[in-house]
Amino acid sequence: MLLPIFLDTARLLMKTTIDIADPLLDEARRLAAREGTTVKALVEAGLRRLLEDKEHRKAFRLRPASFKGRGLQAAAQGVSWDRLRELAYEGRGG
Repeated sequence: MLLPIFLDTARLLMKTTIDIADPLLDEARRLAAREGTTVKALVEAGLRRLLEDKEHRKAFRLRPASFKGRGLQAAAQGVSWDRLRELAYEGRGG
């Protein structure tokens, strides 16, 4: 179902249309009625919350995973992934 949405950002109204699954829209309408608000207000609150969460989320950083290593060994330089796998599991039953 298409639902027109009016966004009021810094006194600028922007009309847009978004697709919302019927069951989700029905649930939003029931919630809005229970809380004495509008679907528009729920959508705006949800968008604000999502944007704020994304803004404050730290960038993912992969932890250092080497264990007493000395970098890429000479035998592994320039070899295929299959050969690297063989070297990694050599002598380990793999």
